Amino acid sequence: MLEWATEYFKEKGIPSPRLSIEWLLAHVLEVKRLDLYMAYDRPLSRMELDKIRPLVLRRAEHEPLQYITGSTDFYNFTLSVTKDVLIPRPETEELVERILESQPAEKSLSVLDIGTGSGCIALALKKACPNWNVTAIDNSREAMEVARRNARTLELDVTFHHSPFESYQPDCPWDIIVSNPPYIDKSEIPGLAEQVTSYEPHNALIAGDVHLMYQNLMDFCTVHLKPEGYFYFEINESEGSNILKICNIESFKSELVKDYSGKDRFVFGYRIS
Repeated sequence: MLEWATEYFKEKGIPSPRLSIEWLLAHVLEVKRLDLYMAYDRPLSRMELDKIRPLVLRRAEHEPLQYITGSTDFYNFTLSVTKDVLIPRPETEELVERILESQPAEKSLSVLDIGTGSGCIALALKKACPNWNVTAIDNSREAMEVARRNARTLELDVTFHHSPFESYQPDCPWDIIVSNPPYIDKSEIPGLAEQVTSYEPHNALIAGDVHLMYQNLMDFCTVHLKPEGYFYFEINESEGSNILKICNIESFKSELVKDYSGKDRFVFGYRIS
């Protein structure tokens, strides 16, 4: 199965064909990928074959592995994901890491995650900093259900609200506002992988107006961020300088931050007055 499916996926133009079948086999057999090679010559039972075949066919249609298995790993825990939420990326793990490095875990900080999707950012922050009061919002009702389910599974106390952030009216200002909003321009869609364009939710990926999206986020921060409060945004690498200009407004000090690949990936800032 490992050898046949690898060649089959190659013919179908599937990225990382060997990894794909390893992932699917490990999921069906409920073992780690390394364990596959400890029993490399073991034949699959008919029941196991019946389970793996439809998954192979789904992957051959470029469906993401995370949607096929229903889960993904993020910041040292496992999240449930469906086609209603974006699959968390390594860059978003890095965003969480940067926040945790720059903020005191022991303090009772209030945190708002805008556009939470699967809840990955909010849940990772709460897991690392139990003292933080974390709230997450999203304009997708289906995404909120996924996030709430993940919170229950992980037994993490995060508050969720179904609301567009533009109309969200919190009772008090925040110490931290974080967002990984839709930041892909429509013109970039032809250059995206088929498994992204055909399966991941476009409302979580594509912004009608990228600049307006970040302008609205800064307007929200201006009203709802505490004095000396911080914001953390993930951005499109091609828009770094433009988004920095939007965020470098009066009363805020902002900086453009590269990810580990050297790409302009984040804009971080804090309120100075």
